[in-house]
Amino acid sequence: MNADDIRAKQAPLKQLYREHPEAALITLTAQGTIGEEVTCSVATGRALAAAGLHRATGGTGLNVCSGDMLLEALVACAGVTMSAVATALGITLRSGAVAAEGDLDFRGTLGVAKDVPVGFQRIRVRFTIDTDAGANEREKLLELTRRYCVVYQTLVAGVPVEMSYDGAP
Repeated sequence: MNADDIRAKQAPLKQLYREHPEAALITLTAQGTIGEEVTCSVATGRALAAAGLHRATGGTGLNVCSGDMLLEALVACAGVTMSAVATALGITLRSGAVAAEGDLDFRGTLGVAKDVPVGFQRIRVRFTIDTDAGANEREKLLELTRRYCVVYQTLVAGVPVEMSYDGAP
């Protein structure tokens, strides 16, 4: 795909969203089934991923960790976003890789230390790209990837998340 191709695909959508903003509001969903041995099977769209406790919280290591899945979603979104931005800017990426790592203190998750937060304390995303783009173009590429990566923006914005249940009390 080149810059003209991506613009051609996105132009009618952008026009639709300008004229009818309500058409741009889409609700994405994810579903899982709580299973035995402290697991939850999540339908990924292509396969079923069995998530379980991380080894640091008593898991076996045989199931994927939801923290890993969050980092994987960030990597996937950031990689796709950078590829799309590079295409739109006419920047050729001969190759590229993206990695994310996050620091967790499991004392918070296990309730061992009340002063330790539950969740990631810091996440780092690193791109390795092979391109002839100059420093200014590479900086613009990273800036726009940050701006348009849905998962990155969701994490840094700290959006409200509601949790509830259905069923008998």
